[in-house]
Amino acid sequence: MEKERYWHSVTLERDTCKGCTNCLKPCPTQAIRVQNGKAKILKERCIDCGECIRVCPYHAKKAVTDQFDILKKYRYTVALVAPAFYGQFSKTEDRDLILTALTLLGFDDVYEVARGAQEISKKTRALLAEGHLTTPVISSACPAVSKLIAVRFPNLIENIIPLRSPMEVSAEAAKGEAVEKTGLAPEEIGIIFISPCPAKVTAVKDGVTVKHSYVDGVISFKDTYLRLAQKIGNIENIKKLSRSGSLGIRWATSGGEAEGSGAERKISVDGIHNVIKVLEDIEDDKLSDILYVEALACPGGCVGGPLTAENNFVARSRIERLCKAIEKEAEGDFPDAVDRMWDHPPQYRPVMKLSDDVRKAMQMAIALEEIEERLPGLDCGSCGSPCCRALAEDIVRGYAKESDCIFVMRERLKELLGRVAETKSSAEQEEDKGES
Repeated sequence: MEKERYWHSVTLERDTCKGCTNCLKPCPTQAIRVQNGKAKILKERCIDCGECIRVCPYHAKKAVTDQFDILKKYRYTVALVAPAFYGQFSKTEDRDLILTALTLLGFDDVYEVARGAQEISKKTRALLAEGHLTTPVISSACPAVSKLIAVRFPNLIENIIPLRSPMEVSAEAAKGEAVEKTGLAPEEIGIIFISPCPAKVTAVKDGVTVKHSYVDGVISFKDTYLRLAQKIGNIENIKKLSRSGSLGIRWATSGGEAEGSGAERKISVDGIHNVIKVLEDIEDDKLSDILYVEALACPGGCVGGPLTAENNFVARSRIERLCKAIEKEAEGDFPDAVDRMWDHPPQYRPVMKLSDDVRKAMQMAIALEEIEERLPGLDCGSCGSPCCRALAEDIVRGYAKESDCIFVMRERLKELLGRVAETKSSAEQEEDKGES
């Protein structure tokens, strides 16, 4: 059996799935099929954006994350806190209250990803000023978008800014700081990221742009929120743990990263389907006047991630309040030794290729076009494929058959019934002739 090439956080619980097809169309890479009454995720196409998690009415799509038991594996643990996490709580303005509460859950220390975001903003401004990047420059912070480009827009890989995500640079800085503080070996220290989305879980596991992640585990916003909500109202001794400024915290919402880039000609786009439209425009050279594109898979930015606990509009409002409450920006407290550049760009995933054999691929492409012509073009999804072209592709790949289309089947049934009726009529006519 071939070794699995891709690790994914997004998974399907077959026993819960009802085969309702609600997840087919929202998937941006057509990575889902419904076969034999159950959904199936095509792992080579999945980008872990979590759209299927949002729309599944039966909660059959899940994100695999670590549990709090992972803290027991390490002698010292650090909670790596994404800026969007602050928006989950009504007392957002008091970051130290939220961070102190995390230490009561078993973490020995906390580290704000907003600190890394500030550094990435600084490095972005420097790279843009050098003028050597392919424009429009596309942000690299959202792993779902980077994977989307690798799957559907490989020509745009060179447009992605070659920087690691704030999560990664913050994890490296947090590890180094903890080693210096405790004297422990790096492997004895666990850096645990609290994540709003499954794509970041996968980014840690499969190394999209880094050879080795300094993140040792990933716990979801929801799991952490449920535990934290029970403690946050009963804390008397609040520690001073916050060290980031508003520039990094604004990365939690759409527009924050673009603002930090310092680019005058910039746009911010959020929501995976809106991102696709912008990427298509970049491919068609319609955004040549834009210098920087902030592209985020989740609606509203990370505050709208599928693993969050709070309404993204409410969370966004809270982040804005928090940023206004910060009187002074943090400066000069990030280690210079941390390398901010990625190890390698995202790799093109030729998942749309029909065959490695060029001649066979051409034959399959011709057959695909012929089959699609015979299909109704309604893109209803009733066949278990997201659209008629996807069904045609599945047919030439041997995963489906034309009769899976209920409209094709209906026409064939009508034709069959017509023939039966004609045969019956002919038989009756012959019988009448015989009687006469």
